[in-house]
Amino acid sequence: MKKNMGTVDKVIRILVAVIVVVLFFTHVISGVLAIILLALSAIFVITSLLSFCPLYLPFGLSTRKKE
Repeated sequence: MKKNMGTVDKVIRILVAVIVVVLFFTHVISGVLAIILLALSAIFVITSLLSFCPLYLPFGLSTRKKE
């Protein structure tokens, strides 16, 4: 796996995940929507920790700075 995520991309994904979790625990979101958003948040956190987004591959995208 070649890393293809930059720092800003990772920070935004983690912030979105944290916001969704807070909204869930404060009962602002619930039901099926909450489950879908929590699953998406988990994917955001995992891809951020790995610095790899599989959806970027088919499009040849990379938000990582060139070395």
